[in-house]
Amino acid sequence: MLNQGDIVLIPIPFTDLSSQRRRPVIIISNDTYNRKTMDIVVVAMTSNPTVVDYSFTITSSDLEQGKLNRPGKVRVDKIYTLSQSIVVRTFGRVNSKVLHRIRNMLQDLTGEKT
Repeated sequence: MLNQGDIVLIPIPFTDLSSQRRRPVIIISNDTYNRKTMDIVVVAMTSNPTVVDYSFTITSSDLEQGKLNRPGKVRVDKIYTLSQSIVVRTFGRVNSKVLHRIRNMLQDLTGEKT
């Protein structure tokens, strides 16, 4: 069972479809959605240190389970709906503070600009 806040590995194809690479994502869909559908809603993670809007860095201290090999950047502006069947493995779970920060950034990203 996949849960909100889990960090999972998924295969992402290269743009030319010649190969794929496993990338981490954080599940943001709630547990009820995850149980009732075959999909999950996720935000991307990257190790790229470039500062972009709607992103922030997490470390192993931001996890309630598991550990990160190196700090990772959460990209709240990279949202995907994926089939649960493509998840390769789960290797951690972010804490409630990280989920709260993701929700706030999503609200800011999708809110009206005045």
